[in-house]
Amino acid sequence: MREGRVSVNGQTVLDPGVKADPEQDDVRVDGRRVKAQQARYILLNKPKGYVTTRSDPQRRPTVLALLEGVREYVYPVGRLDYDSEGLLLLTNDGELAARLTHPRHEVARVYEARVRGIPDARTLERLTRGIVIDDRRTAPAEVRLVRETHEGKYDIGVLEMTIREGRNRQVRRMCEAVGHPVFALRRIRIGPLTDPKLPTGGWRDLTPREVASLQRVAGSLAAAHEPVETPASQPERASTPRRKRSPRPHERESQRPRSRDARGTTTASDSRNPRESRNPRDRDDRRASGLGQQAKHRRGAKSVGKPAHKRKVR
Repeated sequence: MREGRVSVNGQTVLDPGVKADPEQDDVRVDGRRVKAQQARYILLNKPKGYVTTRSDPQRRPTVLALLEGVREYVYPVGRLDYDSEGLLLLTNDGELAARLTHPRHEVARVYEARVRGIPDARTLERLTRGIVIDDRRTAPAEVRLVRETHEGKYDIGVLEMTIREGRNRQVRRMCEAVGHPVFALRRIRIGPLTDPKLPTGGWRDLTPREVASLQRVAGSLAAAHEPVETPASQPERASTPRRKRSPRPHERESQRPRSRDARGTTTASDSRNPRESRNPRDRDDRRASGLGQQAKHRRGAKSVGKPAHKRKVR
């Protein structure tokens, strides 16, 4: 890209952070257009003796050897042991694969385990509550005894176990921890996907309804565990009731209750002094007379307290 070999909609792109959609944008490398890869979803009934990976350092056969004619770059979703068999999902839809395999989404996987001996009710309860593996207890599971059979000198119990984790060899290690090692293990369901008629080693594409159901399950599980974002806010302070402010002098007149006289004229009633006249002219006269009496009283007070020889004689 930094060599100028990539273009988007006719413009050379040098920044690896530029985003483009091959389905909508014209993305070209060395002048050749890059076509969008169609999503593909494959359900495989894996037999024993295959590893669930695209390549194996030990050169053991992989599940991709069973997908003849598939040109898309698909990869297994989850794992299934080399000695186990059953349903396996392969796809090139990275987002869906991440949701189905993430532990927090808890997609149910159902296994049929043939174990040595017949587990009693107490053993089934232990498996249901969880078993400590590698110093960590497994999540609660759903376990039930389907049937009892005999093979040679051994009693065989067939268990149906539903787990929502993907720990390495989890079912085998759980059964071994309670004294019932697994003879054979087969996965019969992945979330909503199941197909008892699919032959061992065979595969098929998912139907549109199965894809929609799988996406719906993965989407609803992701939404249920997605944290809710809340805006950062200041810590709440204890609310204290505000004291009611006493009205100011210019506000008291407007807050007085209004009443109507005999002629229907609206007047303000003063509950503080009912004898005060409602005529503003009378109030002015009374205020003026009060001021005159106060001045006369002050002049008298000045003359009373002085000695006789200091008084002015007119």
